[in-house]
Amino acid sequence: MAGVISNWQTLRRLAGAATLAILVSACGGSGGGSSGPTAPPAGPPPTAAEASRFLSQATMGPTQGSIDFVIRVGYQGWLNDQFNKPMRPHFDYLQARQAELQALTPPQNVGQNEFFQSWWGQALGSEDQLRQRVTFALSQIFVVSFQNDTTVNYPRGMASYYDMLARNAFGNYRTLLEDVSRHPMMGIYLTHMRNQKAGGTRVPDENYAREVMQLFSIGLFQLNPDGTVKTDSNGRPLETYGDDDIKGLSRVFTGFSWYAGPNMADRTDSRFFGGAGPAEREWTPMQGYAKFHEQGEKRFLGTTIAAQTTADPDASLKAALDFLANHPNTAPFISKLLIQRLVTSNPSPAYVGRVSNVFRTSNGDLKQVISAILLDTEARTASTANNVGKLREPILRATAWGRAFGATSDSTRYLMGSTDDPLGSLSQTPMRSPTVFNFFRAGYVPPNSATGGASLTAPEFQIVHETSVVGYMNFMRNAVQNGIGGRASGATRNDIQPNYTAEIALAERPDDLVNRLDMLLTGGSMTTANKQIIRDAINSVAIPALAANGSNQAQVDAAKLTRARLGVYLTLASPEFLIQK
Repeated sequence: MAGVISNWQTLRRLAGAATLAILVSACGGSGGGSSGPTAPPAGPPPTAAEASRFLSQATMGPTQGSIDFVIRVGYQGWLNDQFNKPMRPHFDYLQARQAELQALTPPQNVGQNEFFQSWWGQALGSEDQLRQRVTFALSQIFVVSFQNDTTVNYPRGMASYYDMLARNAFGNYRTLLEDVSRHPMMGIYLTHMRNQKAGGTRVPDENYAREVMQLFSIGLFQLNPDGTVKTDSNGRPLETYGDDDIKGLSRVFTGFSWYAGPNMADRTDSRFFGGAGPAEREWTPMQGYAKFHEQGEKRFLGTTIAAQTTADPDASLKAALDFLANHPNTAPFISKLLIQRLVTSNPSPAYVGRVSNVFRTSNGDLKQVISAILLDTEARTASTANNVGKLREPILRATAWGRAFGATSDSTRYLMGSTDDPLGSLSQTPMRSPTVFNFFRAGYVPPNSATGGASLTAPEFQIVHETSVVGYMNFMRNAVQNGIGGRASGATRNDIQPNYTAEIALAERPDDLVNRLDMLLTGGSMTTANKQIIRDAINSVAIPALAANGSNQAQVDAAKLTRARLGVYLTLASPEFLIQK
């Protein structure tokens, strides 16, 4: 990109500010507010900047069309429209590709790349953008990962797991919790598949019992309704569970294994231990095998599931999940996690309390919870304060670019693979978290930073370091100029290509071009100083006068394209884009 190379000093100025913002900026929420639900005051329609900011929280990235639609129908109208958008299963794409690959000689099978292709295709192009964003958030709470040596062998199962999260994105939390607990990919990932009752020296596997409490429901510490931590007389946090609770709950998760078939007679010992069974077991909920389930009483968290005359794993599971879903910790714990993934790293207690109250009074209706998060006054009130907002994680930076500039796939298959590489890529790939704790911990506090000094959490900063900052800049430089993704057989360019037609049309009007990029990518938050930096860089690329006979049209067009690309790239490097306010 000649324009970028010739403006290296400009890039250093903006990138230096961006690096500083990434490494030391504090990202949190504002304080104050009542304990009841609040919404932005009634008034005129959202401005373009306000609509863009809303869509940065609620989608994989704003587009001109989506901004216009929010302005026309308002926030609630947009939400209502999104709740009614149909879902397109990733599983269907993998099934279709499996059939195509099996027809080859020799036959081949789908892998994780086919999931990534479907994921990027939907993230960039699907109309159900709220579902896309919420599902991505849920996938970082209820984590399973292709990095696991076993789940990576079940790409259709992993696609079905992601689809399960998508189906539940606007559903009921209790249903979601059971669907997660029964999914075979979770059974493999957190090792409660083929978990057996105690016998001899064998004890039940405790892995899922621990994580379903710590990560999926009640968290580590007792919480007030506003998410603040309860403490003892010495100011120490009160823990929610101990070893005995883990042991007691682990007895619930015994006797579950692969789907064997519709009849009880199908649930043989062989199929429990993984013997040949129906192909659909890879994506069908696990079944309970009574022979391997603990009949005795199960005590945890101050409750007891009575001993059973006949082992009944389904009844035990129902009782345990009912208890966890209704535990007083669950509403504030899950509410805060969702706020962090969508709006701000450090929501105020009042904000958490309002959303938690909706969670509790609606019995975990996620449609109402998501609405409460996105419509809350703290979400809808823009602020330039250093303790407001969140770092935009790498994947969402890439999808924001792709959606803003109408990126489409030449092959129609969105040929994206892993984007794990921190030096030349994004240091993050959907469904490839390195641990069950996600790519970053919800309570991460960056050491030796202004954020840490202010005792603020900044989860996404955990994957930020010198290498990943450079890697992002390298990735987006290539993306802006050459597109992203692999190349189909015989293709001469990367598969996923942006469309800068609107930006090229503004190339001779740098003020208008910068304002458009500010609206699309930063929600109108760019400072006057940074606008001037980008405007000066754009102006430094000369557009030759068009010859009377049009002989230099190609040079004129190239200069306009360079201006457009330069403006896009420098905006993507700006602190205002990287920090989602």
